[in-house]
Amino acid sequence: MKGYYKHNPCNEGFKCKTCGYDVYPAGAGSDHRNHCPNCLSSQHLDITPGDRKADCGGSMEAIGVWVRKDGEWAVIHRCKICGHISSNRIAADDSPLKLMSVALKPLSNPPFPLERIQALTSAMNGE
Repeated sequence: MKGYYKHNPCNEGFKCKTCGYDVYPAGAGSDHRNHCPNCLSSQHLDITPGDRKADCGGSMEAIGVWVRKDGEWAVIHRCKICGHISSNRIAADDSPLKLMSVALKPLSNPPFPLERIQALTSAMNGE
């Protein structure tokens, strides 16, 4: 039912379409379980949170994390089919290793050669 989850808790479990993990709402620390705690993937179901109005249904890949002004972490998802980007607060049972892996990915794979850092630092007299 479209729009139902905007104002009602989501009490159904699901099998993650990315990793096959059985996901249950209990343990999320929220009434709205919207991604897999094992791989952090989601499914493109909503245009706005809970509305179930997206027709795409694509896999939403965790591409980053950000910290909200209240200090709470959120996962940034991008749909592999249409490119839609959304943000979802982390859940209490999300894998800390997966969260850190997503958070550190830009540092482990910078868009420039690491040797440039050393050259730039030398050019600035080590500052």
